[in-house]
Amino acid sequence: MSSKKSHIFDGLLSDNTVLSSLMVISPIIICGESLKNAVAIIYAFSIITFFSVMLSSFVPKKLPYAVKIIIYALISSLVCVPVKLAAENFYAESINRIGIYYPLLAVNSLIVVQTEAKFFCMKKLRMTASLFFYILGFDAVILITAFIRELFAYGTINSRMVDVNRTIGGLAESFGGFIFLGIMCGIYRAIRSRISHSSAKEDNDVSDN
Repeated sequence: MSSKKSHIFDGLLSDNTVLSSLMVISPIIICGESLKNAVAIIYAFSIITFFSVMLSSFVPKKLPYAVKIIIYALISSLVCVPVKLAAENFYAESINRIGIYYPLLAVNSLIVVQTEAKFFCMKKLRMTASLFFYILGFDAVILITAFIRELFAYGTINSRMVDVNRTIGGLAESFGGFIFLGIMCGIYRAIRSRISHSSAKEDNDVSDN
C-alpha cells in the first residue's frame, strides 16, 4: 500500500514536473516573476493539462503513436480556447505579459509526453490522482518561485509594497529566473538524494537484522 501512495505522490515530491524532470520551465523562467502572473499561469496550466489528459485518455490506444500525439495536441488546443477567453476577463493584466507562453501551455510535456509514458499505463482512478499531484507539483514550484522573485526583485508581494532593505533587479529578468530555478533544482535534488540515501540505508539495516 505504501508503494502505491508514493507513486501517486511522485509528481509533487520525488518526480516533480519542474525540479526533477525539467519540464515546462519556460513559463516559470520568463513569466514567473510576480504572483499575479504565477496565478494566471497556474490557472491555465492546471485546467488545460487536467482536462486535456483526461479527454485524451479516451483516444484508442491501437492508433499509431504519432497520430495519437497529434490528437492529444488538437484536444489540448481546443481546451485552451475557452480557458484563454475566461483568462482575458479574470487575468487581463497578465495575458500580455505571458504572451506566446500561454498557447504553449496547451502542448506542455505532461500532455504530449507523459500521457503515453506514464498516465495511460495506469487505471483511470489512479491516473487521475497521479495527474493531480503532477499538476500540483508544477503549481507549487511556480508559486514559490514567483513569491521570492517578486519580493526581492520589486520589494512587493502581490504588487503590495513590503519592507525589503535591498532588492535584486536581475531576479525579474529571464536570466535571473534561470539562475534562481537552477538553485532550486540543486537544493531539491540534494534533499531528494539525501532522503533516498537514508531510506536505502534503513532498508539495508533492516535486511541485515
